[in-house]
Amino acid sequence: MTKVLWTHSAIETTQMDQFRRHINQLYSLQLANYQELHDWSVTQGSDFWETLWKESGIIHSQSYTQVIDDIKKMPGAKWFTGAKLNFAENLLRFRDDKIALIFREENRGDRTLTYKKLYDSVEKIASSLKEKGIRKGDRVAGVVPNMPETVIAMLATVSLGAIWSACSPDFGIEGILSRFKQIEPKVIFACNGYYYKNKAIDCTEKVAEISREIDSVEHTVMIDFIDSDKGVKISNQLLFSDCLNTDHKHDLIFEQVPFEHPIYILYSSGTTGQPKCIVHGTGGVLLQHLKEHTLHGDLSRDDVFFYFTTCGWMMWNWLVSGLAIGSTLVLYEGAPFFPHKDSLWQMVDDFGITHFGTSAKYIDACSKYDLEPMKKQSLKSLKVIFSTGSPLVSESFDYVYNKIKQDVQLSSISGGTDIVSCFMLGNPAMPVYRGELQCAGLGMDIQALNDDGEHRVNKQGELVCASAFPVQPVCFWNDPDDKKYKAAYFEQYENIWHHGDYVSVTDRGSVVVWGRSDTTLNPGGIRIGTAEIYRVVEGFDSVEDSLVVGQQVGGDERILLFVKMKSGHDMDGKLRIALRSKIKTACTPRHVPAITLEVPDIPYTRSGKKVEVAVKKIINEKPVGNVTALANPKSLDVFKSFMEKELKTS
Repeated sequence: MTKVLWTHSAIETTQMDQFRRHINQLYSLQLANYQELHDWSVTQGSDFWETLWKESGIIHSQSYTQVIDDIKKMPGAKWFTGAKLNFAENLLRFRDDKIALIFREENRGDRTLTYKKLYDSVEKIASSLKEKGIRKGDRVAGVVPNMPETVIAMLATVSLGAIWSACSPDFGIEGILSRFKQIEPKVIFACNGYYYKNKAIDCTEKVAEISREIDSVEHTVMIDFIDSDKGVKISNQLLFSDCLNTDHKHDLIFEQVPFEHPIYILYSSGTTGQPKCIVHGTGGVLLQHLKEHTLHGDLSRDDVFFYFTTCGWMMWNWLVSGLAIGSTLVLYEGAPFFPHKDSLWQMVDDFGITHFGTSAKYIDACSKYDLEPMKKQSLKSLKVIFSTGSPLVSESFDYVYNKIKQDVQLSSISGGTDIVSCFMLGNPAMPVYRGELQCAGLGMDIQALNDDGEHRVNKQGELVCASAFPVQPVCFWNDPDDKKYKAAYFEQYENIWHHGDYVSVTDRGSVVVWGRSDTTLNPGGIRIGTAEIYRVVEGFDSVEDSLVVGQQVGGDERILLFVKMKSGHDMDGKLRIALRSKIKTACTPRHVPAITLEVPDIPYTRSGKKVEVAVKKIINEKPVGNVTALANPKSLDVFKSFMEKELKTS
């Protein structure tokens, strides 16, 4: 039986259990536990989402006439018809002296911003944007670090009914242009540089070129973050500080928009072609994030919420929605292990962080560095650790509870940029089982299907959502007749959202993610999730990282394993034998790789996801698209060299 690692000491005090009891009272039900509550939220979707709207206290100027027209209609279901609201108004509902934002930039000091100061700052930046002609539906883009000015710029943008889109400043010029040229922003917010490992990286020339290359840009608002004396001339440049310090301002009037009005444009990774511009709607994002933060995260106004993220990752959008609850948000900009390996964990004690969010890759790196926060930091305030970006392996669960904190909810969550939220989440009213995500999100009708569309319990299958949900993308930008949109999610199963993850759903409602289904291995016609092999390989002390893909050979598929060794270790015949043996016994003989090679680096996206698809394309002699989205694009060279050698010897 899978080991239970944590249970809440007082489940009845959690917002999730309080919601269950409220539903029982409101609808004269006797739902005994979360699974029964989840089943009700799916079968009675209209009642669930309406109750969530009311209980969340969403600020709106006009109410809805209908919750949903048809919950089985995908795509195209219409949610909260007639409702009008503003996203920024909901995030700025608090205007007092409580701290809204804490900002730490590596070891260069901290800044704080109260809710009152945040509101005043948004009012001034919105006034400047309005004076420059920004109106409802216009796009405003950011090449910005994770800092208070970015939050202010986003809120000012959406307060006007305009649409926000951002890239991290460490993106290359080509990567930024491949995104922003598609959406044609009128204004760009940009930093003059950023710090990484205490080194100042100047961005002024990059920003100048981006502003020149995008014809639609009318103004570039510069944020002075580093000391720069390059003096690069940018056409129609404004200074963020000037906009903020001006005495002249218009009162902040929140533009009221329909539920589905676009608020964000996010992007697919772009590692296999032109990045898709995914448009997200105002009401769906707000409602979904409130559900996930309050019910699944048990987040309240008394909490301090941190997520280690850049502005180009959807977790930034997820984090910022915590303002709607009135929590204090912690923003960090810089290298995660600088100036000390445990710098992020030290912030828990420095700021009283209650909810700590990061990637599975970061937790794995902490383990490989042999960090023991349990011994060095008190972590007294810490209640929840969020992890996402890639599957969190069972050994990482062990590490968290053995070396970080025993009495903490390890909330492994999974969703994606596609829905700027989650399908599977944590749940304070349920146990944490080793290696498992606690539950499906309320209102999310997830299942694991086989190729024939049959629901599978305790067996691996394709992750789908069989009922409509309000945070589905509004559309893809510049996608006439929704052709790309439908191809992305609705080609495999009719009227069912196909997400592209390979999962298994247990009979108790928890979920295991086995990897992306487009990189699922298929030797001899047997489907294998890549996460199964990673769990074994990366358990070896001498192994730092690995990547596994399938290569088509003679009508079948063989497994190729690429291993990055820790410093001071080399791949040899003895280790290859040990790897094969361990994979065979821990998994099955079909999991054993045909070829195992050492590589100097493993490719990752900037949000910390292994880039299996691009490598699989290289190995199978298919073209690879835009690699500027990679954090380390040169890492692909070794796979190209491998194929060149293979072709010569074949």
